[in-house]
Amino acid sequence: MVMENEDRTSDSPYIERVYRSKGVSPVKRMHSVANSNWELVIWEHCGRAHVAIRGPETRPTTVDMSPDGSAFGIIFAHGAAMPHLPVQGLVDSAVLSPHVTSDTFVLQGEEWELPGFDNAEVFVDRLVRSGILMRDPLVTDVVAGDDAPRLSARSVQRRVVAATGLTQGAIRQIERAREAAMLLGEGVAPLDVVHRLGYYDQPHLARSLTRFMGRTATELQHPDPDEPLSLLYKSGQ
Repeated sequence: MVMENEDRTSDSPYIERVYRSKGVSPVKRMHSVANSNWELVIWEHCGRAHVAIRGPETRPTTVDMSPDGSAFGIIFAHGAAMPHLPVQGLVDSAVLSPHVTSDTFVLQGEEWELPGFDNAEVFVDRLVRSGILMRDPLVTDVVAGDDAPRLSARSVQRRVVAATGLTQGAIRQIERAREAAMLLGEGVAPLDVVHRLGYYDQPHLARSLTRFMGRTATELQHPDPDEPLSLLYKSGQ
């Protein structure tokens, strides 16, 4: 194992998942795949803490790892957003906190205590009360597949893009590719993945995997131990 990982769901409508990890081996690189959510990530490298807001990623990347590093992240649910950091400008990008200590970091000009795995909800509630974090419930419902009554398709799309940085189509494609990668990693045959997830055929699946995962079906079924795949989170390390 490259990282000792732990993750959990949350009862907060603003949070998709919370995770933490710690390096336990000398593997130097992690393959990070496309992800339709944005996140707050805190990581330690060479004894220093760092904090960043990372946007959705529409393409795979390779991340350098520190064998003695650690990371903690709050992956935000679709529909949650920080108005002062429009997520459209964070796609395939990140914003670092300008000042971080071992206990605090700066966000929107204010100093905040570093959150942790067990108190992520408390931290997020404070962001909501301060007005830094907001949520569009319609976007949450639409991305989950529910209908948006009395709104035009153009209005819905505008709100989805404003809250997530991505179109509904892009979110669906990324999430389907991630699910395909997980199924292939569990040993499901590519043709069965095609049928389960609604791809047209195996070439369609192959193009999606290459675009969003940076891996072929064979590579996902037989992963490279020297450059493992990270489907859960995007580390800032």
